[in-house]
Amino acid sequence: MTSPQHITHWIAGRPWAGTAERRGDVYDPATGQVGGQVDLAAADVVDQAVGAALDAFGQWRHASVAKRTSVLFAFRELLNAHREELAAIIVSEHGKVHSDALGEIARGLEVVEYACGVPHLLKGGFTEQASTGIDVYSLRQPLGPVAVISPFNFPAMVPMWFFPLAIAAGNTVVVKPSEKDPSAANYLAALWREAGLPDGVFNVVHGDKPAVDRLLEHPDIKAVSFVGSTPIARYVYETATRHGKRVQALGGAKNHMLVLPDADLDLAADAAVNAGYGAAGERCMAVSVLVAVDPVGDDLVERIRQRIAGLTVGPGSAPESQMGPLVTGVHRDKVSSYLDAGVADGAELAVDGRKHPLSDAAAGSGFWLGPTLFDRVRPGMSVYDDEIFGPVLSVVRVPSYDEGLALINANPYGNGTALFTNDGGAARRFQHEVEVGMVGINVPIPVPVAYYSFGGWKSSLFGDTHAYGEDGVKFFTRGKAVTQRWLDPSHGGINLGFPTHS
Repeated sequence: MTSPQHITHWIAGRPWAGTAERRGDVYDPATGQVGGQVDLAAADVVDQAVGAALDAFGQWRHASVAKRTSVLFAFRELLNAHREELAAIIVSEHGKVHSDALGEIARGLEVVEYACGVPHLLKGGFTEQASTGIDVYSLRQPLGPVAVISPFNFPAMVPMWFFPLAIAAGNTVVVKPSEKDPSAANYLAALWREAGLPDGVFNVVHGDKPAVDRLLEHPDIKAVSFVGSTPIARYVYETATRHGKRVQALGGAKNHMLVLPDADLDLAADAAVNAGYGAAGERCMAVSVLVAVDPVGDDLVERIRQRIAGLTVGPGSAPESQMGPLVTGVHRDKVSSYLDAGVADGAELAVDGRKHPLSDAAAGSGFWLGPTLFDRVRPGMSVYDDEIFGPVLSVVRVPSYDEGLALINANPYGNGTALFTNDGGAARRFQHEVEVGMVGINVPIPVPVAYYSFGGWKSSLFGDTHAYGEDGVKFFTRGKAVTQRWLDPSHGGINLGFPTHS
């Protein structure tokens, strides 16, 4: 048997050379076997990473925008060239299918490419002769070392929502990835070094709550970006702001998809299956509640049932697999417990994922649960109220658009939602009235492109800014206004060479 891979921290441009007091197991979800052991950082190791980021900040913040851009472009090219290798790492530790891993890398690349436009993104304003002989202008400057605390479900994409813009703006970064699938962050760190990023600008510490707590309280960390469950997002926000930090903490979700009677039901059924069971439902933008407006409920449930029967569940590395395992055995067991709870609460278990056949390649004791469908679900049932974060789709039936809208708006979460209809007036009304941060019209997973911003409302977001886009630039910079008067002209001498930037 092959020995588990040793995964350690990345500090100041190289793997950490110390000896960890604690380690955690990293599993291959398709086999249930331990594939690696990751060092779990104590507070002193976090301090080393933050110290490296602080040391590097003095140099990086003064690097020209042209220099930062050249490094970003080099990183973009390396990431694009090595996407297959990175996808294989994600598949081996998270379990999602290979095409889905490539998809998350592609969406992360969008933010890298957006950050490559940092010369334009950091431009300020200028007013000449605001008063007699006085000009006023604005500029944006970096914060210092910042922390990114990311979840297991997107080990590459979610960190890339944050660190490209943070680095482009002149900050330095400490990433704390999930200890369940830690290797992708280290791979990204190695690509940054190859791209020419100075040592210490990008650091990775692995760990659990002690590492997180140290980042939240460390006096040299100026801002924290977090994605995870709502209880932890609230904890991160309250703890970090209490220590004087800027915080964007993205929490959980219970995303509803409202289907009106005039909708294309084949399109809606396809979308519900794609958005409900992709990545085994381990997405904060997964559709977990389908709201069917009478009389389409029976028809939709049957169409979804037929599509579920044709899904291939197997290892993410197998080309035929459409859905992989869940990330750990503990998480699989938690998700499975909702099937009995839903039946006990009175919901109809239309498709039992525990009985879904696995592909021939799904040998061993992996963390398997097939796509599950509940019908006739109501608020108050745990399958409706809780963020299950697994391949469980609930169907709620309502008599009208108004009752469907009211159901969505009454939910404590406000991350993403979708409407399926062929009525433009209904669509326009919905996007205006729904109390959710991201809306899809005949689009089931409305994750905004990189030049907009990602984030929800209500208990899905703690803080004032969303991820990436214009909000991301503002989050990772501070504004400054300068009022100036020059009384004497100056002369720079003669140089007839063509001007260059460096």
